[in-house]
Amino acid sequence: MSPKPERLHGPVSQPPAPPQLLGLPGSLLPTLVVFPRSPAGEQEDSMDRKETCLRVVVRVRPLTCQELRRGDQRVVHCLGDNTIYVNAAGQEAAFRASAAFDAGTSQEGLFEGSGMKRLIELAANGFSCTAFAFGQTGSGKTYSLMGPLAQSEGQPVTPYLGGLMQRAFVCLLEQTQCYRPGLVLSASYVEIHNEQVRDLLSPGPPRPLPVRWSKTRGFYIENLLTVEFGSLEAIMDLLQEGTRRRRSAAHVLNRHSSRSHALLTIRIHRKALSPDPSSCQQGVLCFVDLAGSERVKDTGSAGERLVEASNINRSLLALGHCISLLVDPRRRRNHIPYRDSKLTRLLAESLGGSGITLMVACISPSSRCLPETLRTLRFASRAKKVTTKPMAHRVSREKLLRSLEQEIQALREENLSLRQQLRLPRIRGESPATHTPPTQLPECQGESRAPGQRGAPRRAPGSARRSLSGLLQDFVLENEQLRRWLLSTPAAAPAAVLSGQPRPPPASAPRYGPPPARLAGDRTLSA
Repeated sequence: MSPKPERLHGPVSQPPAPPQLLGLPGSLLPTLVVFPRSPAGEQEDSMDRKETCLRVVVRVRPLTCQELRRGDQRVVHCLGDNTIYVNAAGQEAAFRASAAFDAGTSQEGLFEGSGMKRLIELAANGFSCTAFAFGQTGSGKTYSLMGPLAQSEGQPVTPYLGGLMQRAFVCLLEQTQCYRPGLVLSASYVEIHNEQVRDLLSPGPPRPLPVRWSKTRGFYIENLLTVEFGSLEAIMDLLQEGTRRRRSAAHVLNRHSSRSHALLTIRIHRKALSPDPSSCQQGVLCFVDLAGSERVKDTGSAGERLVEASNINRSLLALGHCISLLVDPRRRRNHIPYRDSKLTRLLAESLGGSGITLMVACISPSSRCLPETLRTLRFASRAKKVTTKPMAHRVSREKLLRSLEQEIQALREENLSLRQQLRLPRIRGESPATHTPPTQLPECQGESRAPGQRGAPRRAPGSARRSLSGLLQDFVLENEQLRRWLLSTPAAAPAAVLSGQPRPPPASAPRYGPPPARLAGDRTLSA
């Protein structure tokens, strides 16, 4: 028997009760876990480049009404030590998982025990994290991730039935609003149907998008629409819109069978407002709902459904082949055929790169589904042996300086516009054309010349970051002051600003201006 893998959870401390979001009942709001960390980020540094096994959990769904009427026997049982026991006529097998959930486990119990909270925390700290569900068609993959199908049809979902996605959204937004100011969230949603990648959020008729590869980004989807969001309502609207456009059909085993693989990716960008490059991080939290494997003689697929089933099984076979190679240390050093399918290309970093992965294996306890159940459990046993080397994605010093310069330039132009509206004189001779660039600061800000040195002055290490961050903070404070007085009495605003004694801002005054739609590599909109 293989040793029990380490839990993904670390030592935790309970924070104060978080506020209700959007008036949702407490049954949908998960208990937020805050992982203690030192100012230097000891916890994140300990994860960097340390080999970590994929965490694989197994969930057994209840018998359906059709299976009960048919008289199917329950042949799969969950034991207390995370062991799944299969006992059928002439077949007995036991499989060990990181965690096992029987048919009576609630959606909240799956979220609490699967390690999803830890995954969210790591994604917020710059790691690339993936959670995907796999298994036979009709085994409960979509339900585990997204809850019941009523929400995709525009009907409100019962709070305690929310899946891993909804509960992760709530937990992540709580961290953004209460514990992690400065985080910017954006989402993209795609499906892989018949080996073609389609954007589920882009308006207009669907069209295939190419999957490219680069040395810096790895495999990525070209021209993918990314939408910024800041509330639970906004991300739920995006999820429902994309789910309605996803391909699904009915067959013998499932009335709402997904005919494509779906990937919802949440990008977590932490703005840099300090001179430390590690403060600017880019984490990823990806949810993958794999289409279920099918036996055509059981599903009765024909025509277009048969073509879809063939492509689904082919991509799942490529995924299994990549995992088999990754398990073997000797064969892993050679070529891994990620290019065999679009699915394995997009999951390359999660499986064998620098990501952290949670796999939810969904199975049926019915005796009629025994062959597919055993195949899923064997696949889970192999996947549990795959290791990755997690690495936080931190922005390089050059990109950080460019980002700070862009923020300063935007604030400078906005402040000049506000001063014109308030009929205030420009200070320090500022203008978009004549203002000294942030990278050419005077000597008092950290530049020095060696004896006899000619040419450009030498800058002390780290002085550029300190100067830029300080200048950015000055512009932010000036912007807040100007906005307060622009919303206050117009006649009193100029004299008060010039005197340097602003009054308290009105209750409706925003702290910062509305964020503009930005282009950050891919097409980006504000939700």
